[in-house]
Amino acid sequence: MSRLANNIWHWLVGVMAFVTACLSGSMVWGQVYSSSAIIAPYEGVSYRLVYQTVYEPVEVTAYRLECETQYEQRKVVTYKPVWETEYRERRYTVSRPVAETALREERVTVHKPVWETTYRDESYNVIRYVQETSEREERVRVLKPVWETSEREECYTVMQPVRQIVYRTQYRTVTEPVVTYRTQYVDQGHYVDQLVLKPGLFPNRLTWQSGRPVVDPVTGAVTYQPGGLYWVPNNRGRYEFRQVWQPNVVAQVVPETQYVAKVVTEQVPVEVVSYQPQEVRRKVPVQVCRMVEEEIVRKVPVTVMRPVVERVEKKVPVQVCRMVTEEQVRQIPVTTYKWVTEERVEQVPVQVCRTVAEEHTITIPRTVQKYVPVTYTCYRPRTVVCRVAVDPCLVPITSCPAPVSTSVTPAPSTESATPTPAQAGAPSPSDQPPALPRETQRPAEEKPLPGPAPMEEKSAPQSPSTPAQPPAPSGSTT
Repeated sequence: MSRLANNIWHWLVGVMAFVTACLSGSMVWGQVYSSSAIIAPYEGVSYRLVYQTVYEPVEVTAYRLECETQYEQRKVVTYKPVWETEYRERRYTVSRPVAETALREERVTVHKPVWETTYRDESYNVIRYVQETSEREERVRVLKPVWETSEREECYTVMQPVRQIVYRTQYRTVTEPVVTYRTQYVDQGHYVDQLVLKPGLFPNRLTWQSGRPVVDPVTGAVTYQPGGLYWVPNNRGRYEFRQVWQPNVVAQVVPETQYVAKVVTEQVPVEVVSYQPQEVRRKVPVQVCRMVEEEIVRKVPVTVMRPVVERVEKKVPVQVCRMVTEEQVRQIPVTTYKWVTEERVEQVPVQVCRTVAEEHTITIPRTVQKYVPVTYTCYRPRTVVCRVAVDPCLVPITSCPAPVSTSVTPAPSTESATPTPAQAGAPSPSDQPPALPRETQRPAEEKPLPGPAPMEEKSAPQSPSTPAQPPAPSGSTT
């Protein structure tokens, strides 16, 4: 409660101070809380400093390395194999079979089937049943039921409910809020412009060096390096501004609310029902069945089936096969093969290789390097400070006048066909004109209040531009 009352008191004091400042026309509230951004009132008017960044165009001339391919004609003699087909005579001996056929007589004994017909007796008996009906007298003793009603006393137990109220101890878990404070670190940094060297197209270049002692980076020994052409790092390029994040870690105390579990004991009334046994007597009517024996005489019809046998005659014809032996004479052809040797001649094709010389012209490519001057415009930032009149509620009355920036007309290029840096590659942020901020606080036609004229800070010293690289001779090749 004390902390809440303190916060409400601070809020009321701030509102009263703001209302007092608006009614009196003074800037006490602004001077107390933003003394760095508010200037003391001049003739009843207060001013606020406004910072603007102006980008000035600067022409820079650089040299770009272009490679050109030249082709040279040269005569070359090559040898090509030519294959020719020749036929050569080859003699060889083969064996050819000659067939001779003769007849041979052969006697064979065969069994010839002879079919005969006979009759077989398949007579059988057929039994036919004849139905005959008669009556028979039959005496049967049966039990006839007789029902009688009587009363019987029955005892049974009934459970009577008894209700009572009993207090029972019950445990319940509740959560209570507990506030703790934790220190956290927040990065409230900002971006700062930093001048960075952007390397050129090639990281290394070939340079003549005189003889001198050098240190071997592997062994650490000092050796003598003779004079000649060596690859050295190319530290040339251009400087450009890049946004770099500058951290500012600030410690903040953050309240945290945690809920802690707590066990609470309560007495809860509970209704308990108990059952007590109670004996009850009653009379129940009972039906009793008594069986009485009785003799009955009845006539029962009886059906008898008498069998009658009948004879059925049947004769079945049967085919019987009998084998008869017979001798036969037949002529069998026999083929005999005899091998005969003979000589043959055939033409065999043979592939012969012959080398033939041919002369033809080939084209050899050669790469030539040359440096082409390129002129482009880059923008350098400059900070301008001006004063803007504000009313007692810190609302700007007039807008800051647009800063005057110098414009440079680009000089005509020496080669009309040379592409610009924007056409040669992807556009970089330094090659594009920046968008200036706009003031939309008040209309421009209002007259400014009397006060000192706006002030401009001195522009930062320009960084030295990259020295121009002399063009290499156009006849150099790689």
